[in-house]
Amino acid sequence: MYIRFIRMLLFALIVLCLSAASLAQIGVAIRIGPPALPVYEQPLCPGDGYLWTPGYWAYDYDVNDYYWVPGTWVMAPEVGFLWTPAYWGWGGDGFVFYDGYWGPHVGFYGGINYGFGYFGVGFEGGRWDNGHFFYNRSVNNVNMNEIHNVYNTPVTNRNESHVSYNGGNGGISARPTAEEESAARDRHIPPVATQTQHAQAARANPRQRASATMGKPGVAATPRPGDFNDRGAVPAKEAGAPYTPANRGGNQGGSENNTARTSTAVHPHDLPALAPSTPNTGNPKVDKKYQQQQQKQIVKQQQERDKLQQQQDQEHLNLDKQKANDVQKQQVEQKHQQQTQQLQQKHQQQQQQLQQKQQPANREPSQK
Repeated sequence: MYIRFIRMLLFALIVLCLSAASLAQIGVAIRIGPPALPVYEQPLCPGDGYLWTPGYWAYDYDVNDYYWVPGTWVMAPEVGFLWTPAYWGWGGDGFVFYDGYWGPHVGFYGGINYGFGYFGVGFEGGRWDNGHFFYNRSVNNVNMNEIHNVYNTPVTNRNESHVSYNGGNGGISARPTAEEESAARDRHIPPVATQTQHAQAARANPRQRASATMGKPGVAATPRPGDFNDRGAVPAKEAGAPYTPANRGGNQGGSENNTARTSTAVHPHDLPALAPSTPNTGNPKVDKKYQQQQQKQIVKQQQERDKLQQQQDQEHLNLDKQKANDVQKQQVEQKHQQQTQQLQQKHQQQQQQLQQKQQPANREPSQK
């Protein structure tokens, strides 16, 4: 019985590996790294308790282009929590995005110099003391007439690089420190809702795309999440380095149709945002009921996305802690892509089932 069990387990592992390998052939790797980090000023801190979260380049698979998510001030989700920024890292055959997170200590963020206290290792922009956050004025733009919990400790920034990714050709070669490995074992909170909405707004804004701005985004930072039109929003002063838009179709490894593009998402945060359709049956009561059902479904699906994203983020942290090699990272990314595709297919089936229930109601007005 024991030998039979081992054989069955080995067979299951082989099937899983083959499935992951076949899925990887469908997937599309991002072979060109993000542009250099733009040069910009930090907007004024809007109030006590807000923490700075640096801007970063994200990727939109629908248009095959990077877009800039502005730096912004965000309320910490818990007292004592700090922000570990997102970063891009080379995964062996393409660039992989590691999302940021909240935790009691700042973890590894690729050695990227985001400025404003995030100079590649740790955070020198402030600290928590007796339940209050104290701001280091030497690296933060704080109005002392409104915020009194400040201090001034000069910081020497010896890393003037604007490189925005770790590993690969021309990337930062930093590895996690012992403190960062320890931070990976802390309890973490993923980006809060305002941060997710902030990133979605950046994705929907063509002026934030790298190819349209030559690496110099129109909005580089905002006072609060989503305040793109606020008077305090600041544009980039200049691109971090000369930027030439690449042939995004070639970068993605050939032509793609809508089905292939959908399957390229490696993580849930790569998927298109969930959005309800607008019914128009001519029957207001039916339309309202359908909208309520859609909204309930979207909330549940978003929760499932967030849960899977948090699970995958933890696996990324474990890989960093174990100093996994490129092959191990690639295997995990293939598994993540399979999980994400299965979740997306499940959600698409749920949406189709809900639409099918609505179809009879759609026909009723025309039959009268």
